Amino acid sequence: MGHFLGTHQNRLDVKGRVSVPASFRAALRDLSDDGAGLVLLPSNRYACIDGYSRIAYDRLGQRLAQMDVLSEEYEDTALYIYGDAYAVESDKEGRIVLPEPLVAHAGLTESVMFKGLGEIFQIWEPQAGERRSTDARSRARPGAARVATTGTGATGAGT
Repeated sequence: MGHFLGTHQNRLDVKGRVSVPASFRAALRDLSDDGAGLVLLPSNRYACIDGYSRIAYDRLGQRLAQMDVLSEEYEDTALYIYGDAYAVESDKEGRIVLPEPLVAHAGLTESVMFKGLGEIFQIWEPQAGERRSTDARSRARPGAARVATTGTGATGAGT
């Protein structure tokens, strides 16, 4: 199974197109039923764009289906997952068009940074992406050490 790995920087052209890194295109083929397809959402935590394969995006819907359809939480989550989503396809050169609302949300200009997060990836303004990585690394050190030592991420388990 593919994963979105690494950090890659590409140019955003005047038409809002950016080339998806080749390794991410390969992961999308591995993580999509039809070998293509990508869903973009504004991150609900950061000024960046979250990218989902169709399979990962469908899992969001499955989780949503577990909620009470009459609840405010369901409606808020559904509006985020479906109302703010953009299904995009790449052209034959592997470029996608980033929708303007997402470009504005992430503060993107001439350059973008793709960051792999395993099953999903994020698209950042490069300086903001670097700051986020620095913050995440400093907070992740204790958990990362446990994962590397135990293989489970749980203290004292799986050694």
